[in-house]
Amino acid sequence: MVGPMKITETEPPPHSLIAPFADRDAHYTDCFEVACDGAVMLPEFITAFYTQPLFRAERLVLRFAAGARATDADVAALAQGRAAHFAVWRVSARRIDEVLLEQEGGRTCSWLQAGGGKLRFGSVVVPVRGREGTLTLGPVFHSLLGAHKYYSRALLAGAARKLTSL
Repeated sequence: MVGPMKITETEPPPHSLIAPFADRDAHYTDCFEVACDGAVMLPEFITAFYTQPLFRAERLVLRFAAGARATDADVAALAQGRAAHFAVWRVSARRIDEVLLEQEGGRTCSWLQAGGGKLRFGSVVVPVRGREGTLTLGPVFHSLLGAHKYYSRALLAGAARKLTSL
């Protein structure tokens, strides 16, 4: 299902659910993609993404750190469009080929898209007003950006590998 494993960072597709954030002042937006044969549908991608070993570890962390329990049944409900919430996220928008999940509190979003021969995963970080009144992402965000990008690539690769093994 998935072609050679080459994860690339790219601009969000112009009419995607994540694209408007890229144009907003001081927002951080990223988009990572990997080629697939086009047969992967969003529900399959959601399932592979949130049940892969790396994200299972994140689900465990979320359970203990945020009290947000997320089971495979919760993943199935999200994948099939039957859930409005998943762990610490709520479904902000959904189309047949993509879903945008907003973190409770609204500071971050996660985005998945399957179609057009690609699997895509992206993130949004919403700025806050700093002491001077300007929008900022803050020093913690900037110090963790490299790790975030590495982790995002690893999550997408893990989902792609899982889809390949099905």
